[in-house]
Amino acid sequence: MLQGFWKKIDRYILWKFLTTFLFAILVLAVIACVIDYSQKIDDLVKNHAPTWDTLYYFLNFIPHITALLFPLFIFIATIFFTSKMAYRSEIIAILSAGVSFKRFLRPYMVGAVLLGMVSLLANHWVVPMANKNINRFKAKYIWSQRNYSSTDMRLRLNNHLYIYLYNYDYTTNKGNWFTAETFDSTLLKQKIMARTASFDSTRGVWILNDVVIRENNGLKETLIKKPVLEKAYKFTPKDLDVDEDIKETMTTPQLIRYTNKQIARGAEDVNFFLLERYTRTAQPVAGFILCMIGACIASRRVRGGGGLHLAIGIVISALYMLLLKFANTFSTNVGLPPLIAVWLPNILFGVVAFYLYRRQLR
Repeated sequence: MLQGFWKKIDRYILWKFLTTFLFAILVLAVIACVIDYSQKIDDLVKNHAPTWDTLYYFLNFIPHITALLFPLFIFIATIFFTSKMAYRSEIIAILSAGVSFKRFLRPYMVGAVLLGMVSLLANHWVVPMANKNINRFKAKYIWSQRNYSSTDMRLRLNNHLYIYLYNYDYTTNKGNWFTAETFDSTLLKQKIMARTASFDSTRGVWILNDVVIRENNGLKETLIKKPVLEKAYKFTPKDLDVDEDIKETMTTPQLIRYTNKQIARGAEDVNFFLLERYTRTAQPVAGFILCMIGACIASRRVRGGGGLHLAIGIVISALYMLLLKFANTFSTNVGLPPLIAVWLPNILFGVVAFYLYRRQLR
């Protein structure tokens, strides 16, 4: 049964596909490492980064940079080796021997699925762990220490409790102009205002200073002033200023839990995390779609040869990246649902792939 499914020509095409892809991705990794090292060499020397730590950083940098362009290099590799086969009339010979174009695409689809499974595993687990090691290295040897969080921060701890803080100083562990509002439906039941707030990490409580408590019980309103008040709110200073880069350091199960937590709190930047979450699955599918487009385009021998095919491939790659960027921007700024934003390029390019495939069957 396997012999009927898999022939010598399939092994030949799959070998060409995988070796071309691995060579292209290896060249990308080497060039990216050299460029990244040249940009960071001053900081590495100034901060006396150990050689082993630097090598470990670049070991983690390789999966990080290759994951960014994984589907596009599947596409470029498909264009490159298929156009060479077409130029040498190998594809004409295969199709003239009675092999249908649908059967000809089988090793391409097998290769795209294999690489897609590798990409899926890497996106959900391997790359996030590599990104965590990268950020740890940068925090120690590259980045300057962060002192202040963003200003005008808001948190929703549950459906009734909302927290506001103007800013937070991480060096002194103190925030300014703290407010906690408790609602009963649309009615403001309690409002706690403090001039300063600090977090006691040992006890897990917030210490509020110069406190004014306003309570509303229907027609009766009371105002209480206290010099100090301790409250055990369920958030820490880390929750005040959400660094968007942390989404890349979480495995998918961690990202799902974190996203659900942010949604419950009413975080405004939750779309950034949802985009990351959905992209990890959509990206391997994009590789499959782009592989089919590349095979359909490059399998025809045209005047201009592989150079024309490669130029077409670069243009299509640029269009895909441009469409993906537009969709992400609309999601974060206009309100387009992240799931649609991530899958829209795949849907549109999937239609293009189907059209090119049907055209080849004629």
